Amino acid sequence: MSAPTLRSGTLGTADIAFFVISAAAPLTVMAGVAPVALMLGGIGAPVGYLLAGITLAVFAVGFTTMSRHARSDGAFYAYITRGFGIPVGIAAALIAMLGYNGMEIGVYGLLGSATADTSHALWGLDVPWLPVSLLGLALIWYGGFRSIDFGAKVLGVLLVAETGILVLLAGGVLLEGGASAGLSLGSFSPGNVLVPGMAAVLACAFAAFTGFESTVIYRREARNPERTVPRATYIAVAFLGLFYAFIVWTVIQAFGEEKVVQAAADDPGGLFFSAITTYVGAWAADLMHILIVTSVLASLLAFHNAINRYGLALAEEGVLPAALGRVHPRHRSPYVAGAAQTVLGAVVVIGFAAAGADPYAQLLLWVNTPGMIGLMVLQLLAAVAVFLFFRKIPHGEGALRTVVAPLVAAVLLAGAIGLVSYNVELFTGASTGVNVVLVSLVPGTFLLGLLLARRLKRRRPEVYASFAAEPAHAPEGTPQPASSTSVTR
Repeated sequence: MSAPTLRSGTLGTADIAFFVISAAAPLTVMAGVAPVALMLGGIGAPVGYLLAGITLAVFAVGFTTMSRHARSDGAFYAYITRGFGIPVGIAAALIAMLGYNGMEIGVYGLLGSATADTSHALWGLDVPWLPVSLLGLALIWYGGFRSIDFGAKVLGVLLVAETGILVLLAGGVLLEGGASAGLSLGSFSPGNVLVPGMAAVLACAFAAFTGFESTVIYRREARNPERTVPRATYIAVAFLGLFYAFIVWTVIQAFGEEKVVQAAADDPGGLFFSAITTYVGAWAADLMHILIVTSVLASLLAFHNAINRYGLALAEEGVLPAALGRVHPRHRSPYVAGAAQTVLGAVVVIGFAAAGADPYAQLLLWVNTPGMIGLMVLQLLAAVAVFLFFRKIPHGEGALRTVVAPLVAAVLLAGAIGLVSYNVELFTGASTGVNVVLVSLVPGTFLLGLLLARRLKRRRPEVYASFAAEPAHAPEGTPQPASSTSVTR
């Protein structure tokens, strides 16, 4: 009797899009980060989100083209292996684990602090953050333990709720005509966009898209992955870019272009709550408080599922312990990888709590930042890998998809990484020494991956040789890639 595997043909385009958009946590990003973008870049901030979206859409062109030729479950690291060779691919796999774990585990601090803030704002209760975070760990473990379609349904409901409250805010502002005499498009004029603070806005904007590329992780569980994965990727990028820009613009209209920057500076955490109270009602502000907590939970579940599938893939590769590759016979979930990730999260959360760290300023920001930079570095490597891969094989893809888009994306992503690294104090609020350590974790992990590759090649050559190999049998109806198995050893 064969061992159970992930349930194939389960997820449609909408399901995958729910996973990746939920990972970005639109409501939390808007209410928590957009006011900072307004403070730094002024009323031109909406354009920053559009520019980030355009950059990632260009990246998605080559990325989704590659998905038709590389069917390994390793997603990022499989693509990077095809372009750069096995050593860099193994290093990329470690960065992926750092990135996704960092993006998820840090958010448990946000869950604790957001729940405490909501309890205090609505009921006057002072709730300690650590029990909330530990309860969140248990809930997310259970969500990952259940079947993938269960997770998709949960995320669908939560995502509709969190985007719905923002649409309600926007509708109220538009119906009232904003704070000034009519709505204005001044945010999009060159004079308000070409300002010194726009670089910092772009850094915030790129961070708001983190996790959109995880569509390809669900390839094995997707219905007709040749169509659903690219569609879900484009939908996620387009939705996030347009939605972020639209919501930030409507909040500018809510306060007026002359007053919004000062309002954001006076009370950044309360900007969105003040706007929805004015234009919709106090009840909507109370609901927004609750939905921020559910938004954080949705983000945690989405990242948890992505991490589990990376862990499963690396266990099947032989790089991680084989036990992590077990799939639950009933739910068809990578339940051992999920349990291991939950334990890791608990260790980090409890460790920060024992050190007396702040759940937001330290657990969230310090753990998230290297995770975010790691995922952006993976995007850059993947963009270059697409170009290199299509130089090696015969193919029928056009130059726009295999040359122009990957190289343009690589240049833009390199600039984005530079902006984020230069403005890293915006994301950490930490000293220079702490920031150097946090940023150095990514190149340090990359170097560790190269050393691991060397060790595998010497001691376990069969594991090394088969790393990120194409599956022996593609799902029915999947076209065979052209000579895509050639990798630099």
